[in-house]
Amino acid sequence: MTHDRPHSRVGAGLLVALAAAFSFGMSGAWARGLIDAGWTPGAAVTARVWVAALVLLVPTLIALRGRWGLVRRNLGMIAVYGLLAVAATQLFYFQAVAVMDVGLALLIEYTAPVAVVLWLWMRRGEKPTGRSILGAAIAFVGLVLMLDILTGARVDLGGILWALGAMIGAATYFVLSGRSDTGLPPIALAGLGLLLGALGFTVAGLTGILPMAWTTADVAYRFGTVPWFVPVLAMGVIATAVAYTLGIASTRMLGSRLASFVALAEVVAALLFGWLLLGQLPNAVQAIGGVLVLAGVVLVKLGEPAQAADPVVEPVPAARIG
Repeated sequence: MTHDRPHSRVGAGLLVALAAAFSFGMSGAWARGLIDAGWTPGAAVTARVWVAALVLLVPTLIALRGRWGLVRRNLGMIAVYGLLAVAATQLFYFQAVAVMDVGLALLIEYTAPVAVVLWLWMRRGEKPTGRSILGAAIAFVGLVLMLDILTGARVDLGGILWALGAMIGAATYFVLSGRSDTGLPPIALAGLGLLLGALGFTVAGLTGILPMAWTTADVAYRFGTVPWFVPVLAMGVIATAVAYTLGIASTRMLGSRLASFVALAEVVAALLFGWLLLGQLPNAVQAIGGVLVLAGVVLVKLGEPAQAADPVVEPVPAARIG
């Protein structure tokens, strides 16, 4: 996977990629605290996206200096990316974590690579390899176990549907981020997508389409209470703006294929922060299912054609979903 990259560069890239994954992985736990305190998922995600968009605004403008023609040529793709791949995905994920455990919601969302394989098969006739088919089957079995259906446990259907919606948005994210014909710098695509998503959320909130409610009361977590702006800044600055920047850097150091594997650490991070901040832990059956989902996604990724895994232009790092 690493080809001829110097070992020191790969080692540094792995550390940066892990930092990005753990930064992204904390968003759901911080958001759940806000939601339990009286924030709607729409208000929480709007605050997150606005903070991140403002932090990335200057880097985006610098990256696009003298290259605004690229924005005009790719306006339609940027709109789909910002409204569906970024905004809708994050909103659906926050809607899911409002009613189910953070780690489980992210695991469902992380079946997106399987959806991408199916999309490419149906849309472009790119038949998946045997390894990808096996991986998809394993991920499906893991998903059934993870939802704890077989033991008769109560399953929140709404939460599952929201998480599946986030999965579709994430699959869209992967497809659009991997395009090599736009010429857009990765950080510019991320910044424009976040800004467009923030504007979209604001319009939806002002028109009453997206329920918006928030409070300035302190927010309770497992370790104690904090002012409301602490989780907002943690989500916007660390779990989005910093995470995107670290993810882009690691992708350029490792290549998109290896970076996408390391990005799976985001699921572990989500489980860890779900436990640290909220006291959430999956039961034994769900844990086994989660391991199978991750194993299946790894097999799907191993089954990707080499040319599809490392496009000419490095994509925005995988994940930036949660």
